[in-house]
Amino acid sequence: MPLFILTKDDRDFIASHLTADVQSLLLRPPAGSAGLHLREVAEQIQARQKAKSKLPSWYANSGLTFPPPISVEQASSERTAAYKASLVSGDNLADLTGGMGVDTAAFARTMNRVDYVERTQPLAEITGDNLALLGLHNVSVHTGDGLDWIASQPAPVDWLYLDPARRDDRGGRVVGLADCEPDVLTYLPMLLSKARHIVLKTSPLLDIDATLRQLTTTRAVHIVAVQGEVKETLFVLGQPNVPSADVTITAVNLRENGDQPPFTFRRGDEATAPVTLADPQTYLYEPNAALLKAGAFRLAGARFGLAKLAPHSHLYTSDELVAHFPGRIFTVDASCRADRRSVQANVPGNQANLTVRNFPQSVDVLRKQLGLREGGAIYLFATTLRNGDKRLIVTHKAVI
Repeated sequence: MPLFILTKDDRDFIASHLTADVQSLLLRPPAGSAGLHLREVAEQIQARQKAKSKLPSWYANSGLTFPPPISVEQASSERTAAYKASLVSGDNLADLTGGMGVDTAAFARTMNRVDYVERTQPLAEITGDNLALLGLHNVSVHTGDGLDWIASQPAPVDWLYLDPARRDDRGGRVVGLADCEPDVLTYLPMLLSKARHIVLKTSPLLDIDATLRQLTTTRAVHIVAVQGEVKETLFVLGQPNVPSADVTITAVNLRENGDQPPFTFRRGDEATAPVTLADPQTYLYEPNAALLKAGAFRLAGARFGLAKLAPHSHLYTSDELVAHFPGRIFTVDASCRADRRSVQANVPGNQANLTVRNFPQSVDVLRKQLGLREGGAIYLFATTLRNGDKRLIVTHKAVI
């Protein structure tokens, strides 16, 4: 069992203090808290506060016991976990880096059987109890090292899932696969002998091209953004080696008001996609973060019939609205020089949202240089046009 068991009084207190300041609870315990496991209760409240938007169904389930807040921070969100689960099918999957079990829970709704492996016994016990409370009874919980566990299995599984820890011994963040724990590159031959397919979750900062040279059996790469921020880069591996030009790359942006259509392409097609250049027309298109991470700079224009502003300015334009573009769409109001006089003439109140794309100054430097206040309904894009001119494009959000 977990290191402590929450009593009914503990859980009632948690439910009635979900928005409380945790430090204040510990420094000045409120009336009625005598006899409670107050430190553990405070930790539960803090963990649930971190989970509210990330794990809404877990947050809403008062019967669950949360692991320490750091485990909640490191866990996948329910939305990204569900996306990963949509990539797998078959009979069995083994999650070798189980953690809080959010990914395991999503996989258990897709696969017939799931093996969850976690080296920390208290965390494994908490997760096992939580999965049962969530009605997921097709998960077997194992305590120990995931690599040792899979190495001991007599038959390969359909899928392996690994989410290596991306922190070093001092708690600092790492990005490269060789710096993560476990080091997947060292154990990859063994892992491929024990699974027909592997899903590997990596840092959103990982260089895709360099990683494909390391993971030569990659079949597909998925870049997953949530509300415009890249959260995960997923590599789907199999056997045998695949030419890197044949790897499919999918960029997806999960949004609260409806997910944008995924953008999928064959890696080799990007280099040969035709490019049209043009000055700003009626509409301006800014690719979402996942599409930019995927590197589909030429294809983003070719697929949707858009022109690029310049070879290295990843902004696109058209006279006719393309409403299903995977990114933000703006109506162009003007194009002007990047100086204070031009801003004063085109931006009422000197208030605008500023974005920099292929421009010498950073947002902070340029905002100060132009005397801009942040916010408002105007969106400025500082960029380079096809003739090399540095310009500000004045826009507002398009009505779609």
